[in-house]
Amino acid sequence: MSYSLYSRIPLSLAALATAGALMSVSLSAEAEDWRGWNVHPDGYPNSLALKSFADEVSEKTDGRINPRVYNNAVLGDQPDAIDQARSGALDFGNFNMGPMGPIVPETDVLSLPFLFKDVDQMYRVMDGDIGKRFADALAEKNLIALSWFGSGSRSFYNTDHPIEEPDDVKGLKLRVMNNDLYVQMVDALGGNATPMPYGEVFQSLKTGVIDGAENNFPSFESSNHYEVAKYFSETDHLIIPECLCIAESSWDELSDEDKSIVRTAAENAAQEQRKLWAERVEKSQEVVEQAGVKINQVKDKAAFQAKMKPIYQSFIEAHPDMEALIDDIRQTE
Repeated sequence: MSYSLYSRIPLSLAALATAGALMSVSLSAEAEDWRGWNVHPDGYPNSLALKSFADEVSEKTDGRINPRVYNNAVLGDQPDAIDQARSGALDFGNFNMGPMGPIVPETDVLSLPFLFKDVDQMYRVMDGDIGKRFADALAEKNLIALSWFGSGSRSFYNTDHPIEEPDDVKGLKLRVMNNDLYVQMVDALGGNATPMPYGEVFQSLKTGVIDGAENNFPSFESSNHYEVAKYFSETDHLIIPECLCIAESSWDELSDEDKSIVRTAAENAAQEQRKLWAERVEKSQEVVEQAGVKINQVKDKAAFQAKMKPIYQSFIEAHPDMEALIDDIRQTE
């Protein structure tokens, strides 16, 4: 009898070990692996901030959620990625509000030229009650906006000549993001707007398919567009916020505790992105200047703004309910 009793001890230990292993496998299986979209390359301010977001979420949830960020738009271009997030095929992404307009019409307000006074005012607007209005509009389309990133101010660059006044845009074929307001903006200046995926711009500049584009200094530099387009004119015509958005389906699966963790991580990521962005703008400007790009500040922006009045008029005629929102943005100090 004693032999039988002691012979069972190894079996009991083995059973416990097996049960522990099964429990470990079960817990591991419950972990959520999130896929996140990002258009920018490694080392870009947004990419670094998104990595911080992913790391914080993974750490604070003890691995219950493991976000992974896919840079360089490897999961598709931005309109496709937005659709994927809305359907739950992607869990999160850093989306610019420009291409969001066809899906969330309210966000078209943010694409109106010369809407914001400067980048800091844009942050104040988006961090306040007005930003919540846009978040509510996104939520109706299955996207939860947790924080707002900056993308600086956008200006024109081209392969031909400096742009000092509206007439200098005439005849130029300029790439714009996929939004009718940008087409109207370039058309109003006498140029030929060409909507085109971001990844096609460099080759199109090089081969003469387009004469130029519009973007911020970090994108101009990191995309190597400055190697071909040697004229950068600071029109600062667009200041467009970006969201760190979570798919509604992924958000709804979270406990209240994990929602708080994810939201806090997104807000922390936004603060990091803004700081890194300001630093990168200075660095990128130095890089392109040293490469021989001729940079000019547009002295008379009023002349450009005057050309935008018909765009505002037609926009308000089409969306009379948004006129008050435009006024609220412009009156925010």
